[in-house]
Amino acid sequence: MRRLLTALMILLVVLLAGLTALVLLINPNDFRQYMVQTVEQRSGYKLTLDGALRWHVWPQLSILSGRMSLTAPGGSEPLVSADNMRLDVALLPLLSHRLQVEQVMLKKAVIQLTPQSEERRPENAPVAPGETRARVSEHRGWSFDIGRLQVVDSVLVFQHADDEQFTVRNIQLELEKTQHRQARIALSGRVNRDQRDLNLSLDAVLDACSGDSDFNATITRLDYQLQGADLPAQGIRGHGTLQARWEEEPRRLSISSLKLAANDSSLRGGMSVVLGEKTRWRLDLASDNLNLDSLIARIPRVEGEGEGDDSRQASPAVLPRPVIAGGEDVPAYSLLHRSLGEAALNVASLRWRGLTFSNVSAHFINRDGLLSIEQLDGHYGKGMISLPGEIDARGARSRVVFQPQVKEVDIAPILRAFDYPLALSGNLSMRGRFSGSRIDAEAFRHSWQGSASVEMTNSKLEGMNFQQLVQRAVTRNSGNAQAVSNDDNATVMQRFSASAILNNGQLQLQQMAGQSSVLALTGEGALDLVKEQCDARFAVQVTGGWEEKGELVEKLKQTPIPLRIYGSWNQLNYHLDVDRVLRDRLEDEGKRRLKAWAERNKDSSKARDVQQLLEERDRR
Repeated sequence: MRRLLTALMILLVVLLAGLTALVLLINPNDFRQYMVQTVEQRSGYKLTLDGALRWHVWPQLSILSGRMSLTAPGGSEPLVSADNMRLDVALLPLLSHRLQVEQVMLKKAVIQLTPQSEERRPENAPVAPGETRARVSEHRGWSFDIGRLQVVDSVLVFQHADDEQFTVRNIQLELEKTQHRQARIALSGRVNRDQRDLNLSLDAVLDACSGDSDFNATITRLDYQLQGADLPAQGIRGHGTLQARWEEEPRRLSISSLKLAANDSSLRGGMSVVLGEKTRWRLDLASDNLNLDSLIARIPRVEGEGEGDDSRQASPAVLPRPVIAGGEDVPAYSLLHRSLGEAALNVASLRWRGLTFSNVSAHFINRDGLLSIEQLDGHYGKGMISLPGEIDARGARSRVVFQPQVKEVDIAPILRAFDYPLALSGNLSMRGRFSGSRIDAEAFRHSWQGSASVEMTNSKLEGMNFQQLVQRAVTRNSGNAQAVSNDDNATVMQRFSASAILNNGQLQLQQMAGQSSVLALTGEGALDLVKEQCDARFAVQVTGGWEEKGELVEKLKQTPIPLRIYGSWNQLNYHLDVDRVLRDRLEDEGKRRLKAWAERNKDSSKARDVQQLLEERDRR
């Protein structure tokens, strides 16, 4: 045992002596020019090292440098710059004065993927016949033999063409070469933009065997968390896997085998983007469950809110994005400009504003800012909704047009979902055309226009029974007509139809007609969607629900009773003109009896006077 310890101590002393001699005998600055020339020969990039190089022995033999930068040919700004660089080197090759770098570590680096840092050919450089970008880069890329790359506490700045820059901070990167032109990568970072924070981490396998500038990436683990302005209070977090491929010509990024989870939603499919003067994109996605309520924050309404509405008061506060003073107004849907694309989406179950839709299918085509919504339909309950249309963002002011087609959809949950206090239920069918400047519930209330034909079956208006109002008024004014006892405080219609015209928050209802087993009505009216008020006039015929039969009841069944409904949706008022109807009925009955008496007494002077009086009354 003592001999073993002695041998180990001798070996340790020899190693320390060898390392000390190596540090004293070999100057790391002798490799400076070699490293600069090797990088430029193999990649074309210019390596700049500031300050003297120095050894670092423990725990790994390394060469430390001060500030460094790496600049592409023709680039006006460095692609990579760092305050510190560490090169872990192999010991044995140094004995023959050769430098073998096993790992490069950059600390507090700035990586710029911007137009200023891109490789550029000199303006007057000659171009050989048939020369291409791929041939120029034939011997560049992954040829520098480095086993591992580590980047710590660094920043990535990305900008495409003249688009706005965005920055990834706190980058922690470990890249380990496994085979020729293949590597494993572990990356994490944070993006802060428009008061939003995105924390991202992933594990991936990179493969550049298909070309010098092309590569494939298989992301085996992707974890993210997004929080901040215009997002749900709990944020958005999830995980996923995907395969990506980048092709330098024609600068195309393709994503396939995408599986992504976000809160309680899931998404799968693929996409492709071709970068150029006009971006070309294509999406093909599907989902078993897509809950937009947990992904999109809803800002509670302030205008017209009721004090007793607990659901609105319980809504969590949402931090809006800031308005930048002096900033330019960005047109709505500006992302559609200068792009061509197509998207298809199929969702088995979609939840939005508390509404659950099934079998949702969508197909969009964008042509330089004109987005055609070829298909957007789904089922809600036993009904169906289809919303084809288009978004025209080519001008200074965007324009949105929809041609909704609704069939047998329960209207009550939809009214609640869009914060309308109207207590109306029933199955709605509709065909129409509406237009506005933005797809937004508040914009629809204030500034949309359009028209539609509306039909409802089994509709029910809570809080006011038209039949009951008429019958009670008749009973109070005439004891000859009694109604069947009815305590239901609602108007029920088996069938109802109307023509609707929307103009900047004013909804006109024309040619209204409804019918039930005890009621028939016609009329017209107006709804103020902003102030949530209404003013409607009906002609109501109560055709059933009378306790006894008689001449008066039969007359009332055939007589339209004027009824006006007006006021706030939360507290409707009514005006019923039954007295005039009864007066007219009594007047008609008196005229009929006087005419009969005059016919029986034709030779009497009084009869002639009565006949003359009735004729003058009729002329009036």
